[in-house]
Amino acid sequence: QVQLVESGGGLVQAGGSLRLSCAASGGTFSRYAMGWFRQAPGKEREFVAVIRWTGGITYYADSVKGRFTISRDYAKNTVYLQMNRLKPEDTAVYYCAAARVFYSVYANQYEYWGQGTQVTVSP
Repeated sequence: QVQLVESGGGLVQAGGSLRLSCAASGGTFSRYAMGWFRQAPGKEREFVAVIRWTGGITYYADSVKGRFTISRDYAKNTVYLQMNRLKPEDTAVYYCAAARVFYSVYANQYEYWGQGTQVTVSP
């Protein structure tokens, strides 16, 4: 059974950095797309970034492009989201997700989700 466990969230001042981790287990991820989504209070879950496990193709939401970097470590079966120059509007619960598609920005195409990790950016 596929399990995704996020870590690395926390409280940071605007302009600071955080690195989120998503440890994946219970599956063969070579054919998966691994995505990061976020959900702020009162808002819908939104796409942040995606990486193709094999080949490393990446895609980002316009709101984070140039500030966030998604990557993966084969040996550790872990996906990362490096977040730099954080803004208060980045405050949300961040979720890792896995989908058996080439890649996708649509949450409803992701089959597996982690429990989420809170990121809070103070002004």
